Amino acid sequence: MSSRRSVSSGSPYEPVIGFTRAVRVGEVIHVSGTGPVFPEGQLPAAGFPVDDAFAQTQRAFEIALAAVTELGGTVQDVVRTRMFMTQVADWEEVGRAHGSLFGSVRPAATMVVVAALLDPTWRIEVEVEAIVSTD
Repeated sequence: MSSRRSVSSGSPYEPVIGFTRAVRVGEVIHVSGTGPVFPEGQLPAAGFPVDDAFAQTQRAFEIALAAVTELGGTVQDVVRTRMFMTQVADWEEVGRAHGSLFGSVRPAATMVVVAALLDPTWRIEVEVEAIVSTD
């Protein structure tokens, strides 16, 4: 049986909802929905424009990829991403941020427009899946 490991990002939502940032079982890592949260709290963070979809996407993936790394993976191990946007007009900036991180990896990716996210200042929430090769 594969061992199960998980990591927390310290999100205030984790204990309330009952989840963890990421779980690894065997070679597979699943990262929970991740918004652009900052160590000092919610948006707007100092020096971070709340309406910047590119920066929010980069921040959300930064948190998600940190969890992948903590569980032994790398950006090259990412096989799927999902991006949940609140505004269809953001797709190009979200896509540009995704491409800047995953352009050479080219995981399977999905963009979905949703009515709202947990925090009304979030324009994006992301999910990541990775398969860590043992070769």
